[in-house]
Amino acid sequence: MTPLDLLTSDVLRYPLMIAVLIGLTAPVVGTYLVQKKLSLLGDGLGHVALTGVAVGWLVGAWMAATPADLLAIPGALVASVIGALAIEWVREFGHTSRDVALAILFYGGIAGGVVIIQLAGGTSQNLMGYLFGSLSTVTRPDVVIAVVLAVVVLGIGLGLSGLLAAVTGDEDYARAAGLPVRTVNVLIAIMAALTVTLSMRIVGALMVSALMIVPVAAAQTVVVGFARTMRTAMAIAVVCALGGLLITVYVDLPPGGVIVLLTIGVYVLGLVTKAVTGRVRRKDPAATAAAAAPEHVGA
Repeated sequence: MTPLDLLTSDVLRYPLMIAVLIGLTAPVVGTYLVQKKLSLLGDGLGHVALTGVAVGWLVGAWMAATPADLLAIPGALVASVIGALAIEWVREFGHTSRDVALAILFYGGIAGGVVIIQLAGGTSQNLMGYLFGSLSTVTRPDVVIAVVLAVVVLGIGLGLSGLLAAVTGDEDYARAAGLPVRTVNVLIAIMAALTVTLSMRIVGALMVSALMIVPVAAAQTVVVGFARTMRTAMAIAVVCALGGLLITVYVDLPPGGVIVLLTIGVYVLGLVTKAVTGRVRRKDPAATAAAAAPEHVGA
């Protein structure tokens, strides 16, 4: 299949468009989650989104909708947003630890999805495309939804980057300085929920958290500074998302798994590069000083 075929075929053009959007949005959210030490939040929301998918199937079955999963993505969106707000509420007001709350999301999301999809007349196999991603299930409405969600996530994540970085960097200081900490935390949770929904079709609910976090970790091995890390992570994620999809065009493999493995490969390469350049810098004090130079958050 030629590059022209990739761009003219609806079967491949739509996934490629969503892959670019995922690559741009996931690391933006992931950068803030890494700062907040909430790297597992995406996993929890991915599991909750499965319950939303199943509820969408159930409602679609009641409405005799065609196709059966017409409301799956809207259901995932509602469920993941509710889950994100619930986690933030538990984190701030609840007596349950954050780890326990995330564990409840993990197990409850999977259990709810499997039970409700059965009630809707489907089987657990119907969830496989949402668990691991699938090219064949992507439709034009999915692209429209993905564009809307990406615009919201990028608008918040980049437009308010200074405020969000200040709060995630030191929440206690931000609160003392009078910054809207609670509002920012809710915004980040909602951004994570929107990104999970955006990514489910291609990357899969079980893999989406990796695309939020691993590119950020890979970027941190080669650059210093909040803004540079975010930009580098976005570039890594876009390249890996597109590369993973192109590989699955020629090899019958799940796109989510291939994309995540590529990001991990970049991370390992970054570690090796860091180890090598670290030795060089230890021999060159001027290079070490330049690498340690501070960066403004808004840069």
